[in-house]
Formats: sequence, structure tokens, C-alpha cells
Amino acid sequence: MTAPQKPKEPKPAPAKAPGKGKEKGKEKGAPGGATDPAPRVRDGTPRLLGYYHATIRARLAQQFGLANQHQVPRLKKLVLNVGVGDAGKNPKALDAVVDELARITGQRPVVTRAKKSIANFNLRAGAPVGVTVTLRGARMYEFLDRFISLAVPRIRDFRGLPNRSFDGRGNYTFGIKEQLIFPEIDYDKVEKIHGMDITLVTNARRDDLALALLREFGWPFRGETPMRVAFGELGLAVGT
Repeated sequence: MTAPQKPKEPKPAPAKAPGKGKEKGKEKGAPGGATDPAPRVRDGTPRLLGYYHATIRARLAQQFGLANQHQVPRLKKLVLNVGVGDAGKNPKALDAVVDELARITGQRPVVTRAKKSIANFNLRAGAPVGVTVTLRGARMYEFLDRFISLAVPRIRDFRGLPNRSFDGRGNYTFGIKEQLIFPEIDYDKVEKIHGMDITLVTNARRDDLALALLREFGWPFRGETPMRVAFGELGLAVGT
């Protein structure tokens, strides 16, 4: 009579190296190198945005009799656009414009391309024709603050910006002849002087509301004395 056999013990599973096995499956759908979709420009609130909430919004509501706060005009976005006619023949000029706009706005611009071919201009569909950048939120208000406080006083023979450049729906567009007015631009490194178009898009569907909004921001309209923006009310030092 044979002795009963002992049941075989299960072999222990081999240890898996860290970073392998299930961890790979868990991260299969995770985006690689994900970044913050809304990066902060800096800690705190831009002073123009704080001034809008503390002062401008109440003034405009009282001036136009707006009972609903959603009817008070506000800035939605700011668009800078530079046309580069010789971008196809001179890629270095296009790269220079991209670098300059990135320095001015603190945001990477987008290269605009032709939608269709035009034989008279030797233009092919898909060829680069310019550079554009769209600013929203805190970055928009900080650029607007720098433009009014630092860039405008550097314009030669400045007599004010036009007050009739509205499109009938509360959007304001004006042009600049030289990018050298921005202090971020190094004069010695500029390859070519160029201008740009700047568009301020508001939620106001009337030009008079948008005009009043820009006046409250201290916009230097032609033939008018800019309204003084009292940042001291917010505990912020003027010129910071």
C-alpha cells in the first residue's frame, strides 16, 4: 500500500519590475506629457481686470441703465495679426515675426496660410501669409495694461487712436505702423520693421457700449483726454 501523495503547493508568481505590467495598461489612455490647459500668467488678478470688477462694471451699469450684469460690456478676446507677404520666399522673416509676437504677447503665435491659390499674386493654397495670436483672460488684460501704459507713449507723433474704428457690433480694430513701440523688442535684433492690426472683441453688440468700455480703461482716443485709471483704489501701485 502506497503512502498518499502530498498536494503540490502553487509556485509563487514572479515579482514584476516596477513600471511594468498593469501600470502600462492603466496609463494607456492617459495623455503623455499633459499640460495645464489654462496656464496661469502670474499669481493674483491683473490690475485692469480687478479695476473692471471693482469700478468699471458698476459705472457702465449706472450710465446705461443696465439692470442685468450680463448686459454690461466686457472684453472677450484680443487678436494681433501681422501680414508677411514674402513669407514663402523668406522663411527667416516669418520666423522673426513669430519670435517678436511671442515676446510681445507671451504666447506662441499661429502661422496663417492661404486658403486658395491666386495666380496674380503668385500665391498657392497653403502658403504662409502671416502670423496671428489670440489672447484671452489674464494674459489679455496684462497685454492691454502694458500697451496703454508703456507702448502708446513710445509712438512717435502720437495724437490719439481713432474713435471710429468700430464695426457696428462692438468690436474695435486699429493698426500700428512699427513693432518697435513695444519695450520687449530689441531694436538691434530687428530684421525688418513691420506693423500689425489689433482687434478688441467685446460682448457688446453696440458701438456706444464698447466705446464707453474702452474709455473706462483709459483708452487714448483722438481728441480726448484719457480717463485716469485709479489703481490706488485696489491697493495697487500705479506703474507696477
